[in-house]
Amino acid sequence: MKLLLLLMGAVFLFGAVDINKADKNELMGIKGVGENKAELIIEYRQAHKCFKDIQELKEVKGFGEKFLEKNQANLTASECKK
Repeated sequence: MKLLLLLMGAVFLFGAVDINKADKNELMGIKGVGENKAELIIEYRQAHKCFKDIQELKEVKGFGEKFLEKNQANLTASECKK
């Protein structure tokens, strides 16, 4: 539990979470993302190779415009590898 709290703190201190590279624990550091939602992000990423931008996160069940509005500053999507 302490490790999770430490990771969550690091997210806010050191910048945005890259939804194309973050592991499950890093994704869980995003406000509103628990274990199930983190797994859905990873599953989507694996099925589609990557997220082209953070707006594509709305294609994942449980993520909508309100989530993006609240977390936009803490999210990024690195360039997709070809």
